Amino acid sequence: MKTYGIGEVAKMMDLSVEAIRYYDHAGLLPFVKRDSGGRRRFTDDNVQLMRMILDLKRAGVPIKEIAYFVSWRMDGDDSLDQRYDFLDQHEKVLEQQISQLEDSLAYLRFKKWYYKTAAAAGTESIHLLPDSKQVDPLTYREYQQLRQAGHSAEALGNKEQD
Repeated sequence: MKTYGIGEVAKMMDLSVEAIRYYDHAGLLPFVKRDSGGRRRFTDDNVQLMRMILDLKRAGVPIKEIAYFVSWRMDGDDSLDQRYDFLDQHEKVLEQQISQLEDSLAYLRFKKWYYKTAAAAGTESIHLLPDSKQVDPLTYREYQQLRQAGHSAEALGNKEQD
């Protein structure tokens, strides 16, 4: 069975050696064996589990909870339901975060279009109610009509695409 040293794994996963050592000290890598010289030796399965750990970390799962997941995996089949429930819970949280980020991105793109068109007109007042700093509801409608006509939000906000 092919094994990899910590430096090889660091390169494969675009991590620093120090990060891998941190994960090991945090209890996330109990599955990694050591050779007779005390050096960590990673198998393909170990690398795959590390990918899962990194995905959980990127999803915002705290290290302590990831350690529970790793521990359950080490327990074998007795923890299948726990692992499923854990992932199901974090999937829902991640989907909610993604939805919020998509909403934020959509608003940011609207504002880029808003400022691009205001700059082209030389004034922001084209988007405001008369004698006000409040955005005219027609501005929102105009943007939505452009979107419904097939213009992407990204393209509408890009200065290069007029």
